[in-house]
Amino acid sequence: MPAVPRLPLAALVAAALFVPVSVAAQEGAPRPAVVVAPATMLDFEQSASFSGRLVASERVDLRARVSGFIEEIPFREGARAAAGDVLFVIEDAGYRAAVAEIDARIMAAEAERKLASLERERTKTLVDRGTLSQADLDRADASLARAEGALSQLQAARTQADLNLSYTRITAPFDGILGLTAYDVGALVGPDSGPLVTLTKLDPIFVEFPVSTGILLDYNDRVAAGEVSGVGSVTIQLSNGAFHPEPGTLDFIDARVAQGTDTVLVRAEFANPDGRLLDGALVQVVLAATGGDLRVAVPAQAIQRDLAGPFVMVVDGTGTVSQRRVETGPSARGVVAIASGLEEGELVVTEGLNKVRPGVTVDAAPATDG
Repeated sequence: MPAVPRLPLAALVAAALFVPVSVAAQEGAPRPAVVVAPATMLDFEQSASFSGRLVASERVDLRARVSGFIEEIPFREGARAAAGDVLFVIEDAGYRAAVAEIDARIMAAEAERKLASLERERTKTLVDRGTLSQADLDRADASLARAEGALSQLQAARTQADLNLSYTRITAPFDGILGLTAYDVGALVGPDSGPLVTLTKLDPIFVEFPVSTGILLDYNDRVAAGEVSGVGSVTIQLSNGAFHPEPGTLDFIDARVAQGTDTVLVRAEFANPDGRLLDGALVQVVLAATGGDLRVAVPAQAIQRDLAGPFVMVVDGTGTVSQRRVETGPSARGVVAIASGLEEGELVVTEGLNKVRPGVTVDAAPATDG
């Protein structure tokens, strides 16, 4: 018989120790670390999403109302302006001179009126004595009326001159943000110069969006039937996916239907104290009707799917993982409603799913916000 080869002693020892060492290593391995979140009861509101555009609550092009050279532009483009802030100063020497000239003419006209009044009183006395005729009194009355008319005309001219003088200082009519200006100090401007600068008010700000008449009618019918609350909320999602922190309020529904699209224009108002929302930006508008549609819900990342459908990995009180088949419902903002298969308070794995399988014991840490 051929001789059986002998293994070196070191090889035999290694072979004898291989399995026990591997088993010991497995038994002493740390538990997989996972993050879990409890199934909670959430209010899944009846909601709909629409494309909308932000619209400034106020916007005005400031223009020169009198002609002259710009002496001062005491603002910075893009800065905030408060109502009453001076934005442009037009040279006013000529307008002040016009006011002074009219004041002098008014003084002369007042003297003429006083003289005409005295003459009329003397004429009336003589008429009463029979020295002068009624025609003389009529002429005195006419002279007094002419003097008073001339004074009134000058006083009106003084009012206009004061207005023209006030127009040399162009001020902000409301709080807002200033745009760019095409004019510099020394430029000649006037009523035909076009806008000097645009002032835009962004707080509050509006969002306008079209809603189809079918959706609007269906919503009104559901409110009338008591299926949803008539009190709703409106939020907007920005182009980067973030939601504006302040909810809005619906303040306008147009009474006219757009013929081409069969939609109704709806407007909502939002607080915008930091100016984050900009005039003209496109946003997604989410309308939700509050109504108390409470359902069990879990974070969307806890839901897994295979050929048999959706499931979650549940962790019990001992840290043991089990697979649970569930029936999912609507989702909103990162959470998914569970129609069946899960109870409120049960813990589901949201992070570390690649580390677990049914029957494994894990080291579970609760999920934290943010």
